[in-house]
Amino acid sequence: MSRLIITKTPKCYVGGAFIRSECGKVAAWHDHTGSFFANMPVCSRKDLRNAVEAAAKAGAGWAKRSGYNRGQILYRLAEMLEARRTEMAAAIALNGTSKSDAEKEVAASIDRIVHYAGWTDKYQALLGSVNPVASAHFNFTVTEPMGVIGVIAPSEAPLLGLLSLVLPIITSGNSVVAMASDQHPYPAILLGEMLATSDLPGGVINILTSERKELIPTFATHDHLRGISAVANQAERTELQRGAASSVKRTTFLPSEVRIDWYSSNAQGLYHIRDFIECKTTWHPIQ
Repeated sequence: MSRLIITKTPKCYVGGAFIRSECGKVAAWHDHTGSFFANMPVCSRKDLRNAVEAAAKAGAGWAKRSGYNRGQILYRLAEMLEARRTEMAAAIALNGTSKSDAEKEVAASIDRIVHYAGWTDKYQALLGSVNPVASAHFNFTVTEPMGVIGVIAPSEAPLLGLLSLVLPIITSGNSVVAMASDQHPYPAILLGEMLATSDLPGGVINILTSERKELIPTFATHDHLRGISAVANQAERTELQRGAASSVKRTTFLPSEVRIDWYSSNAQGLYHIRDFIECKTTWHPIQ
């Protein structure tokens, strides 16, 4: 007797737990052949607010960890992805990407995690400074994380694009609420499963799947999001900028109208970390 294949029920990863959408809404998701794959959760604005709360709770502890320890934890995540690279490549290939290109994206994603794991205990020395001043003071600048940052991932490169936005943000001690690719969300769902079994504290990275038009207004206006990193079209950028202005958010945008080379060395590095840190300058009197 033939057995019934158990269809997977994807869930979003929020606060270290797997959740269905608060409203119970799902959308049928099909692979590139048109075959049904799974019902993806369509998260609501309430889910986003819950995710921001989870990120805020986790952020303080993550920021207090040493850079060395954060680097160890990120390297462990790279190990998790390395161990499941075949499964992740298969997930990416569901959107029609060739097997070789899917494997290339997974390999680049692993390398990107290792890249930022190496920066965790080094960026402070390069972005901080000792400042010469014309007074009897020792003046120095140190870096601090901003808090909870919202990420809106690109539709293409569903794994590498998402990680390229998230990793420089968490490297410096921020926490993240990320909206996965709207067209190809499954690799982000699978990444959440790996995060759950890694050493990364629950709530540091929160991943939601939804329609962009549903969540972008809340990303723009939520007072507890301190910044936004997004790949967005002109209309979305305008909406995000207007909302960010009212709540004084820092924003970094990449235009979705232009094809982004996520494999380029320009897609990683120190200055992506700098985008979401604050600098605190201290004037210490010299007796």
